[in-house]
Amino acid sequence: MNTGQLVLLTLLNPREKFWGVLLSLTPAGVSLRGVDLQSLDDFTQMVKSGEAANASVVFFPMHRVQRMEADNRSGELPSLAEQFAAKTGQDITRFFCGQEDAEP
Repeated sequence: MNTGQLVLLTLLNPREKFWGVLLSLTPAGVSLRGVDLQSLDDFTQMVKSGEAANASVVFFPMHRVQRMEADNRSGELPSLAEQFAAKTGQDITRFFCGQEDAEP
């Protein structure tokens, strides 16, 4: 995994999933800028309606990390980034890479 890559992080205790751009990966843990997967629909709706929507910057200690996978297309199944773009007409990097003020 590389810094700046979109990833899906599966966590333990409690079990949750977080989607975002990888900020850092160290022996201590993982830092991401993104959203909890349970909040993705709400986040998408906010972006689509033009409301202010900000991604969170979070750190998860390595003992909570169960799995990290790249957000890639899987055959005919689009990536989360592709699904977001299809629903909102916007590129997710505008929100996840700290470019909220960039022009669309």
